Amino acid sequence: MIDFQFSALPARVFAELFSKTDRELDALGARRMIVDVKPGFPCRVSLVDAEPGEEVVLLPFIHHDVPSPYRASGPVFVRKNAETAYPAVNEIPQILQHRQLSLRAYDRAGMMVGASVAEGRDLRSALGLLFENQQVEYIQVHNAKPGCFNCTVRRVG
Repeated sequence: MIDFQFSALPARVFAELFSKTDRELDALGARRMIVDVKPGFPCRVSLVDAEPGEEVVLLPFIHHDVPSPYRASGPVFVRKNAETAYPAVNEIPQILQHRQLSLRAYDRAGMMVGASVAEGRDLRSALGLLFENQQVEYIQVHNAKPGCFNCTVRRVG
C-alpha cells in the first residue's frame, strides 16, 4: 500500500473575507451564505461539511496555480472561523467519504498524467492505483458532479 496525506487550503488565505461587507464580497465574485442543509457546503479549509446555520463564503479560487495548461480555478466554500485541517497520514477527510469524486493526477510540471472517478468509500484504493504511476507527484480531488475542487493529496515516503 502507498501512504498518502491530504492537505486543506490554509485558513490564513481566507481570514479577512468574513470582515468584508456583502458589497465588498460581491466585488470579489464572492457570496456570503447561511448553510441550510448538510451535506452541501463542504469547507475546503476544515475539510468538513458545514452545519446548518453556519456562515460560509463561496468564492472563486485558483486551486491549481501552475505554469501549465492545467492551471485551474473554481468555486470553494469556506466556513467562518474554520481552522486548517491537518489529516494524518492515510486519513480520508470527512467531506470525501460520502461523495462521488473525480481524481486528477499531476506530475511535477503540473501536467495531468492520470485521472479516475471513485465513490468516497473506494477512495483509498483509487488513490493507490493512481500513485502506482511513479510520475504522479500529487492528486487533486474534485466533486464529480459539480466538478468543484476539494483538496490535494500527496504520496508520503
